[in-house]
Amino acid sequence: MTAVADILKSKADPTVHAVRPDDSVFEALQRMADKGIGALLVMDGEAIVGIVTERDYARKIALKGRTSALTLVRDVMTTPVLFVKPAQTSEECMALMTNNRLRHLPVVDNGKLLGLISIGDLVKDIISEQKLTIEQLEHYITGQRG
Repeated sequence: MTAVADILKSKADPTVHAVRPDDSVFEALQRMADKGIGALLVMDGEAIVGIVTERDYARKIALKGRTSALTLVRDVMTTPVLFVKPAQTSEECMALMTNNRLRHLPVVDNGKLLGLISIGDLVKDIISEQKLTIEQLEHYITGQRG
């Protein structure tokens, strides 16, 4: 079982992208498009006050006939934001994401934001662990040494 802290260390780009609650939804969408990501944390200083996702845009702007340029992030962000601690395992995170239908989780330690993990990060880690287990079993079965 991999700890979240190790998943954060293995990320190619550990940058956490964020917006402010008073930014427009259009600005948030532009940042997501520029960075090739599907979610932004909403930060008020050092405090996480929400998360805004492509899903929020689809459901709270597009389907309700609002405009992204005239709507503030604070009006569509998801809150409260569930988070995990660095010692939690990938399996614990996967269960939390599955049970709450989430695709992103901030990693927080003693009130400080350390990073953000996605469902993709967890799937990549779980596949890597399974591949290692399969290789070990194949070596065991065939009598090869490592």
